[in-house]
Amino acid sequence: MTCRNITTSALQSRNFFLNLINKATTFSLLTQTHAQIILNGLHNDLATVTKLTQKLSDLNAIDHATLLCSNFTNPDLFLYNVLIRGLSNNKQPHKALSLYLELRKKTTLLPDNFTYAFVVAASSCLSEKVGILIHAHLIVDGYGPDLFVGSALVDMYLKFSNVGYARKVFDGIPEPDTVLWNTVISGLVRNCFFEESLRVFKDMVEGGGTRFDSTTLTAVLPAPAELQELRVGMMLHCLAVKVGFHHHEYILTGLISLYSKCGEISVAKWLFEQIGWPDLISYNAMISGFSCNGKTECSLRLFKELLVLGQRVNSSTMVGLIPVFSPFGWLNVTHSIHCFCMKTGMVSNTSVSTALTTVYSRLCEIESARQLFDDSPEKTLASWNAMVSGYAQNGQTEMAISLFREMQDFEIRPNPVTITSILSACAQLGALSLGKWVHNLLNKESFESNIYVSTALIDMYAKCGSIAEARQLFDSVQEKNVVTWNAMISGYGLHGHGREALNLFTKMVESRISPTGVTFLSVLYACSHSGLVREGEEIFYSMVHDHGFEPLAEHYACMVDLLGRAGKLDEALEFINKMPVLPGSAVWGALLGACMIHKDKNMAQLASNNLFELDPQNVGYYVLLSNLYSADRNYPQAASVRQVVKRRNLEKTPGCTLIEINETPYVFTSNDRSHPQREAIYSKLEKLMGEMREAGFQTETVTAFHDVEEEEKELMVKVHSEKLAIAFGLIASEPGTEIRIIKNLRVCLDCHNFTKFISKISERVIVVRDANRFHHFKDGVCSCGDYW
Repeated sequence: MTCRNITTSALQSRNFFLNLINKATTFSLLTQTHAQIILNGLHNDLATVTKLTQKLSDLNAIDHATLLCSNFTNPDLFLYNVLIRGLSNNKQPHKALSLYLELRKKTTLLPDNFTYAFVVAASSCLSEKVGILIHAHLIVDGYGPDLFVGSALVDMYLKFSNVGYARKVFDGIPEPDTVLWNTVISGLVRNCFFEESLRVFKDMVEGGGTRFDSTTLTAVLPAPAELQELRVGMMLHCLAVKVGFHHHEYILTGLISLYSKCGEISVAKWLFEQIGWPDLISYNAMISGFSCNGKTECSLRLFKELLVLGQRVNSSTMVGLIPVFSPFGWLNVTHSIHCFCMKTGMVSNTSVSTALTTVYSRLCEIESARQLFDDSPEKTLASWNAMVSGYAQNGQTEMAISLFREMQDFEIRPNPVTITSILSACAQLGALSLGKWVHNLLNKESFESNIYVSTALIDMYAKCGSIAEARQLFDSVQEKNVVTWNAMISGYGLHGHGREALNLFTKMVESRISPTGVTFLSVLYACSHSGLVREGEEIFYSMVHDHGFEPLAEHYACMVDLLGRAGKLDEALEFINKMPVLPGSAVWGALLGACMIHKDKNMAQLASNNLFELDPQNVGYYVLLSNLYSADRNYPQAASVRQVVKRRNLEKTPGCTLIEINETPYVFTSNDRSHPQREAIYSKLEKLMGEMREAGFQTETVTAFHDVEEEEKELMVKVHSEKLAIAFGLIASEPGTEIRIIKNLRVCLDCHNFTKFISKISERVIVVRDANRFHHFKDGVCSCGDYW
């Protein structure tokens, strides 16, 4: 009887203290309770110590909790789990991992599904290698298919952007619950796998076994917003109305973002007004919505309203306010926002500094962008992406590539945004070897299924001269969007494969992919560079009459180029005169270029007069006209045009050529003497010129300066940058290998003829990318058919 009374008394005492622990809201109250627990002899009671440890962890007193447990002599698995979870939640993942290893090595206890879920969560703050090791442990212990553990694993792999592994874990769980579905969907969205996230959501809804909730809809709404798939977004909106979630503030906020990003700002504004008392998150969504639709004044007005209401703005407010989407003309406002962020300390927030980096990059203030990036105390992947893409967008491709390599040195894993930015830089630079290295890298990162990455790869291979590899990739993409089709059609146009571009366009229309203005521009360009006049005219007619597109200046210019290149100069001029809008510099520039090809100086004068009025600072038009006069041996007129250039202090863009040897780029300029192997290069060039003269080659000098002797003219064109690059390529590369060069200007007639001869006498394939297109030289013939 006495023993029973003591046991009952102890149990009552324990329950009393457990209740006190639950009610404690501060660390001070909890330490007082702990003192009473010791006085009442319950400091060795397992249940009491476990509850106290849990509460200490929840109040961020994890060091106190660790000390408490270190003095406890006989912990069970539940106490270990509580402490591992507490260490993980309190940002001490290394200690959580150490405790897990102690559990395995120094006790007879066996980890359960809770242990593994908590230690996997800790691993997501360490490294993927640690996570994979823990994953192996739990598979051996038979917890691979466990729902609780699986959710933690999926979340971990998605945090490391390893979408492939995350999907494998998810697919291996027989009955995923709503939480796991939500984890996958939100993780895919976070990693920019928007289309994949929509597919997973569709599987969830159609499966019927698991009911989606408001969190699911909140997680998936950013996907159609980022894809700008208004129809899909509206379907989700209808679904939210059907199940009664449309009044939830966070659903309304998600819908505001969706309609804003799809350009339906009036709908977004109406939804915002449906919220009785909008919170800061809703305000932020609306401010961002105005900003991304170019309504900077409206976003600033709403921001001021927030301040008047006494609301404390946060970093998300500032990110939405920064005019990233329509920055031009708002440099002073950007400076003001930057100053406000510095004054409030929000500039140290990575999201804010990243947004400012982005807007400065778009305003061509690249030094300010780099300063922000360098000053950022914590560089997230998004901030690296902003700086890499900033360099790429500003044409500083070498800096973009250098920064990307620096990311690799710091072991910062890229995501699809990084990859597309760096592939764009590779495409601009024509750096095929680097592009292939990036391709190998993304294969390891399991980004192959991302539509943006695969499209960027197609574009990169096409612009780096490997059109066959581009097509192979294009064919391997299962679900192509319109940008993917455009990239391949544009690639064919760039290489002069007009028929292939037309065939692909027909296949695109048959696949019920609606063409865009870019699609038509790409097809017209391809027709223009292949002499397909009739086909080009049919495409233009189809664009206007069958697809209802209003042609832009670029489309009109392409049509003028199409007719002009084919020698139909009168038809080109008639087309210009019938245009429903005033022709701009692009249209007259296309006509002038055609006049240069066909030596029509009268029409060239007409085009030039219009160009000099529309774009008087563009030196290229003066050069074209001067060259035309020189070709016609009208040297006084040529000199007169050059005098105008001198008087206006206009400078011609200097020609340069890049060649890559053993993954190292080399740049040559005209008459370049800076290369360490200059003597060998010039000696090789002399030898080649001798062999070519014997084969009947004559230097084309008609566009060289008229006031020098013929021998000097030959010398002037002999040392053009592409000739030096080809000579170096023949010296530095293995016999029989392909030579690839990139010229920043249109290749001249003399260098074109030179390269044809070289391809024959050296038995090499030479690929040249100039400012307009690709030329593939083989056996003395160019793929352009001398039509460029």
